[in-house]
Amino acid sequence: MLSHDKIWAAIDRLAERHQLTPSGLARRAGLDPTSFNKSKRTGPDGRMRWPSTESISKVLEATGTGIDQFMDLIEPGAGYAGSNGAFQQQSGSIPLLGFAQAGAGGFFDDGGFPAGQGWDVVEFPASPAQKSGVYALEVQGDSMKPLYRDGDILLVEPGAQVRRGDRVVVKTREGEVMAKVLARQSAKSIELISLNPEHPNRSFDMADVEWIARIIWASQ
Repeated sequence: MLSHDKIWAAIDRLAERHQLTPSGLARRAGLDPTSFNKSKRTGPDGRMRWPSTESISKVLEATGTGIDQFMDLIEPGAGYAGSNGAFQQQSGSIPLLGFAQAGAGGFFDDGGFPAGQGWDVVEFPASPAQKSGVYALEVQGDSMKPLYRDGDILLVEPGAQVRRGDRVVVKTREGEVMAKVLARQSAKSIELISLNPEHPNRSFDMADVEWIARIIWASQ
């Protein structure tokens, strides 16, 4: 059941996911920076206020967050509902895709969650696979050696907060998919360190990044 506390908590989680304060999230969405302040969440009579549907719509658009993903933030652990062709994850199995295929269109939604057809399924009972929206990517080629080798399976958690030093998978708007180490991220740019010293480090404008997801496990 929806409540004031759950909706406001979801907004706070969304801000944290994008390494923003609630004020920063409001600013990114073009809202008054005080829109999500604690003082705006209650009225003069002490009763809780609802955030407007317009403000929620704007922050979802500004962060590339789907309504199903926002519902997951309202009810953490309930599982990614999936809609409009999203991959339906079954208990004990996770979607699997090769890195080469991941660069093509139609396999992910705007938030980097599995969508559409063409995914394989791999059984994976270990606890990391029980997180909502987790999927697997199969390493192809030697560009990620010595850390990851051809055929290794990486478990990826889209939407998770990423920090400096995390191993991440990044997809650019041009369709390039890569596994790197996050060196630095700001609202405007991202810097990545290559896992293979023979390959250059990379940097992108955030406008050129479709999504970034944290690697939580590898089959090594």
